[in-house]
Amino acid sequence: MSDALRDARRDFLRRGAGLGLGASLPLASLFGLAGCRTRPALQVANGIGYGPLRPVADETTGLELLRLPEGFRYRTFGWTGESMRGGVIPAAHDGMGVVAQEGSRCTLIRNHEITTSVGAFGDASLHYDAPAAGGCVAFDFDMASGEASGFRAVLAGTLQNCAGGTTPRGSWLSCEEMTFDPASGLDDKGRRRPELSKTHGYVFEVFPDGTRAPERIPGMGLFKHEAAATDPRTGIVYLTEDGRGPSGFYRYLPVDPARLSAGGALQMLAAKGRPDLLTGVAVGARFDVHWVPIEAPERLRADSELQGAAVAGQGLALGGSGFARLEGCYLHGDAIFFTSTSGGDFGHGQIWIYRPREETLTLLFEARSLDALDYPDNLCVTPRGALLINEDNDAGNPQRMVGMDMDGRTFAFAESHVVMAGERGFTGDFRFEEWCGVCFSPDGRWLFANCYTPGFTVAITGPWENGPL
Repeated sequence: MSDALRDARRDFLRRGAGLGLGASLPLASLFGLAGCRTRPALQVANGIGYGPLRPVADETTGLELLRLPEGFRYRTFGWTGESMRGGVIPAAHDGMGVVAQEGSRCTLIRNHEITTSVGAFGDASLHYDAPAAGGCVAFDFDMASGEASGFRAVLAGTLQNCAGGTTPRGSWLSCEEMTFDPASGLDDKGRRRPELSKTHGYVFEVFPDGTRAPERIPGMGLFKHEAAATDPRTGIVYLTEDGRGPSGFYRYLPVDPARLSAGGALQMLAAKGRPDLLTGVAVGARFDVHWVPIEAPERLRADSELQGAAVAGQGLALGGSGFARLEGCYLHGDAIFFTSTSGGDFGHGQIWIYRPREETLTLLFEARSLDALDYPDNLCVTPRGALLINEDNDAGNPQRMVGMDMDGRTFAFAESHVVMAGERGFTGDFRFEEWCGVCFSPDGRWLFANCYTPGFTVAITGPWENGPL
């Protein structure tokens, strides 16, 4: 590859990370190369990433739970079943973000994607619908000592809290991925749930101290929510949808950015000339976009549509664009990155960039092989401007955290190695359970992520200067 082409590719990713604006570049063939590399090449060839992965022992348990590059170490905490203020830590660790910092201590809030109705955890003041077992846990992490503490419930009585996003106010937006209609008594899978009494499928604003009641945000709509990203300049919140049909990318324009529950307008993105973005899009393709209104954001069903599909249906009817299973969403500078888990011609994932100031949408990356990237889910921009992506696939391969360097090349940074034989009460091969909640500490030294099952948080540190993250 010529130096000019390499510089052009770097420039494109830097623009995507908010370090510049600029027009789109014809990078379809360049980024297409990234989808054709093999797993060994991703780890070793041409100095990509941080080198080959090897089993590394957890500093907390002594178990070899992760495969990492040479020089990296980690510790786990916040395991399912451990004690916390007001009870025990629930299972199904999912989306997560850093919401506050004071000195060397930062505070994180973590989702628990529980779909059952065995009862809410934590204090009753935090409950939305008492039988529902999902919600959020907050905790503190000391960046100097590497110790986690202060685990506490901050939202409970919800269903399938999948992803979410931080806000500029030090709160967390927790998104329900399951809908429930109390009028019919059915959830979105058609199961009768007589124990539930309230409508589900909302976004909640959650506060980290565990004493302030969460706030439901009706204006953000009722659908299978995934992630949220708030623009600190405008207060606009961008939302992804993991629907069973064409899914929407939305924005919420609050009447009061400091109080999202006070109301606002929900809109769906429409790419000019492309109502269908599930397949058939060239990498590097750039679209001008506009937004169409969602007049009834709390409509759960329309005619014979699936429960939870009415919001997308309204937008699609007005020319909104449909994607395949939108999940992770992350704002950095003047760019919003979001993933389509099963999008693209190969059906194993895309990464899109929306630029609010330009009102453009660009396809940054599309998987062309399972080795390059397989079902991208949560993602973040790293301290050095690269991307780090959690996988959530069912291909029978251990789940990975995949990096994308400034040249657009993907590489495996971490891989699950969780096999347990009764330790901490867990037995089984958990290498195929998804990674979630990827984010960095404010000082850039620690990488946080969640192992969904058996359920724990990991903090990784090491020689970040030796690679692109």
